[in-house]
Amino acid sequence: MDVSDSELVERGRKGDRRALQLLVERYQRRVLGVVVGMVRNPEDAREIVQETFVRAFRNLDSFKGDSSFYTWLYRIAFNLAVDVQRRDAKRTNVEFDEMQPPEDAPLAMGGRTQGRDPFETVRNRELGEKIFRAIDSLTPDHRAVILLREIDGLSYEEISQALGCSMGTVMSRLHYARKKLQAKLRELL
Repeated sequence: MDVSDSELVERGRKGDRRALQLLVERYQRRVLGVVVGMVRNPEDAREIVQETFVRAFRNLDSFKGDSSFYTWLYRIAFNLAVDVQRRDAKRTNVEFDEMQPPEDAPLAMGGRTQGRDPFETVRNRELGEKIFRAIDSLTPDHRAVILLREIDGLSYEEISQALGCSMGTVMSRLHYARKKLQAKLRELL
């Protein structure tokens, strides 16, 4: 039987460590995928995800349930990722070639394959690198809406809640982010 997020949160508030572990298992990969898409550094991404869960569990009492648990969790991760991006803007950025996507990343985003045609694998990896470059060229706000909508599949309303902005702002950012991505991908392809 699949236990709901709200039930796990309630049990977590009462000190049930197993409930908290189930929430980590349920959302860790999703949060990691989005965070890697934002910061492009696997070590930073793992630290952000860990800190996201630490802060979420420390502040479970502040989760009101107005949005989904994942949306609330994503909001924490997004804020931490933006902090890391600001910090990294002051330092030298990691070269694109040094970055490795998470193992469960989609194939077009550089994920690993098993039993596939090696030429198809190379073509898909090259396409993934071009997509990464295009996404990297976006502002953090535009990158966030693209990742949440196109990679994570969230609705406009969920994105609005996660980012703390209106649905109109989400739609506008998504529109401009897609236009910028199309232009950048035309250059790269």
